[in-house]
Amino acid sequence: MSQSEFAAYVAIDWADRKHYWQLTDSGHQHREHGALLNTPESVDIWATGLLARFPSGSIAVCLEQSRGPLAYQLGKYERLVLFPVHPATMASFRQAFFPSGSKGDPSDAGLLLELLLHHRQRLRRLDPDSVETRLLHMLIELRRKLVDERTRQSNRLTAWLKMYFPQALDWIDNIDSPLGCDFLERWPTLQQLQRAHAETIERFFREHNSRSQARIDERVKAIRQAVPAVQDTALLQAGAAASTSLVALLKALNGALTSVDQQIAAFHKGKTRVPSLVLGLSRSTGFGGRSRRARPPGGRCSTGSASRASYTSRATRRQEGRLSGRSAPSAARRHTAVAVWAHG
Repeated sequence: MSQSEFAAYVAIDWADRKHYWQLTDSGHQHREHGALLNTPESVDIWATGLLARFPSGSIAVCLEQSRGPLAYQLGKYERLVLFPVHPATMASFRQAFFPSGSKGDPSDAGLLLELLLHHRQRLRRLDPDSVETRLLHMLIELRRKLVDERTRQSNRLTAWLKMYFPQALDWIDNIDSPLGCDFLERWPTLQQLQRAHAETIERFFREHNSRSQARIDERVKAIRQAVPAVQDTALLQAGAAASTSLVALLKALNGALTSVDQQIAAFHKGKTRVPSLVLGLSRSTGFGGRSRRARPPGGRCSTGSASRASYTSRATRRQEGRLSGRSAPSAARRHTAVAVWAHG
C-alpha cells in the first residue's frame, strides 16, 4: 500500500493517564494535535470520530508499542492500520533531534509522525495472527510469567526454611511441588512434625504417591533423629507464618499453571495449527515440566542424619513426581510437541 492510499496519518504517544496524538491528511497540508484520556471510552470516541471524518480508505497509525492496552484497543477497528515502533528505534530517533535526551509526550507524537511519513518503508505493519494463534501465544506467555512467579516465591520459601527448618529441604525434593506445599502446610516446623505419629507421616507420603517403603522409613528415621536448627521462639513463629503464607501462594500458582496447561493442551487435542515460533517459549519455560532455577549459593542444608542420595533413587523420584509436580521426560516431550506442532 502506497502512501497516497492512506486517507490520513496518525501518531500516538501513549501514557498511563493520557495519550497525545498528531494527525495529518493524505495531502500533508496541515497537522493537528490533541490528547485523549487513557480509557476505553475515550479511545473509542476518538477512533470512531477519526473513522467518520475519513470515511474512505485506511488510516495509518504509528505508536510505540506492538502489544499493550492501546494497541489492542485500536486493533478492533478494521480500517486502522497499525505501525508499531520499537522503543530503541524511537530512542535513537529522539536522540538525533534532541541531543539533550529530553522526552515529552507531545514532542514524541511529532517524532512518531515523522517516522510514519518519511520512513514508513522501514516500519513493519502489524498484521495480527489468527485468534487461535494469538490465544496460544498469550497463554504460553502467561505460563512463563506464572512459572517465574512460582520460582520467585519458592526461593523466598527456601530462604526462610534455611533459617529455621533446613531439614525440610532434604526430605522434600521440590519444596514448591504439591507434595512440598502439603507437607509444610501440615507441619510448618520441625517441632510440630516430630509430634506426629510415625504412622501419620507414613500415610502422608503414601497418599502423595511415594511407593518406596525403604525411602519412607529413612525419612521417618531422619525426622526422629533431627535436631532443631534454632530455639528462637520469635524466629520459629515468624518462619511458620511466612511458610504458611508462601505455601498458600505456591498452591494458588500451581493451580493456575494446571489450568493454563490444560488450555494449551486443548490446542493439541483440537489439532489447531500453531506456529513453530513458540518453540523458543517452550524452551525458556520448561514447557510441560518445571522451570530451571539457579540453586542459591551453598546449596541445600544437610541434617547429617540421613544422606539424601540414600533414598533418592531415580525410579522412585519419577514415580513420586507424578503427583508432586515433577514431570517425566515423556510428559515433557509430549507438551513440547504441543507447543511446536504446526502442521497436524
